[in-house]
Amino acid sequence: MNKLIVSAAMLAISACELLPRVSEPVDLYTLTPKTSYDDSLGRVDWQLVVEKPYAAAGIETARIAVQRSPYTLEYFARSSWTDNAPAMVQTLLVESFESTGKIVAVGREAVGLRPDYILVSDLREFEAIYTEGDPIPEVYVRMNAKLVEMPDRRIIASLTTEKKVKAEGPDFKQVIVAFDDALGKVLKEIVTFTLKAPGR
Repeated sequence: MNKLIVSAAMLAISACELLPRVSEPVDLYTLTPKTSYDDSLGRVDWQLVVEKPYAAAGIETARIAVQRSPYTLEYFARSSWTDNAPAMVQTLLVESFESTGKIVAVGREAVGLRPDYILVSDLREFEAIYTEGDPIPEVYVRMNAKLVEMPDRRIIASLTTEKKVKAEGPDFKQVIVAFDDALGKVLKEIVTFTLKAPGR
């Protein structure tokens, strides 16, 4: 009986030790869609579905990735995106297309659109990179996008775009601003490419 009481007490102590870790506050961050485009961007009369980007397991997470060597991927402590990275990028892509005012309809695959085209993409890099001895990281975003014509599911155009933006300082909020800048440039290229591709 005494042994059982001791074991139960030890389990209770262990659980109490874990509670602070589970309840540690996490700062949530999000990024912004691209809203400014060249006036020469033409209007299109077709509908588009934006699929959630594919991503490797290290990026398919809400945690904010950081790379300190070419062979490791870590995450910033006590900080997270408001959604997992590919889902957040999908939302920002949809909002960026809507911001152009140049497309009849755009949405996620779940909204029931009958699309003329589907945008399929890969989120290949989405991390802050620290080089040895430099306390200020460079944010690296790289994506591949393919425009698929329906109903034949024929790829009519493909684009790979990447942007690197050096944070203005070591403060974490400055790193988030660099993420927003780098991703915004990638989103703008993908949106412009997509709207122009069928007419080429």
